[in-house]
Amino acid sequence: MKFASTRIIAADIQAMVSFYEMVTGLSAEWLAPVFAEIVTTGATLAIGAAETVTLWKEGSAEPGANRTTFIEFQVEDIDADYVRLKDLVPLVHELKTMPWGNRTFQFRDPEGTAVSLYMPVSEDAKKRFAAR
Repeated sequence: MKFASTRIIAADIQAMVSFYEMVTGLSAEWLAPVFAEIVTTGATLAIGAAETVTLWKEGSAEPGANRTTFIEFQVEDIDADYVRLKDLVPLVHELKTMPWGNRTFQFRDPEGTAVSLYMPVSEDAKKRFAAR
C-alpha cells in the first residue's frame, strides 16, 4: 500500500490553494474548477471545493471542521521557513524542538486546519528520516 494524499475540503478553494502554494512554494495543478493538487516529493495535498462532498456522500465532510489532523511538511531549513512565514500565517506555536527530535513550528490554514513545518535535528531523527 502507498500513502498517496491528504484531501482538504474547502469552503473557499481559491483561498486555500493560494495559501498552500505560498506555504510550499509549489504551484497547484487544477484538475477541475473544484479540485486541485499540490504534488510534493512525499505525497500529494488535494484540495476539493465543498460541492465535491456530494460526489462521495452528502454530509460526509465539512469545511473548517477539522481539529484532529495536522498537515506536516518536512523542510530543508526550518529557520529560513520560519522567518519567511511567521508574519504571513496565524502561528499556533513558535519554533521549538520536540522530544522526538524534530524542530518545528505550527500555524493554521485559512479554514483552521493545523499545519506544521519541521526538520529533523537530533541524530536519531535524522537517521529515522534518512531510512525513508
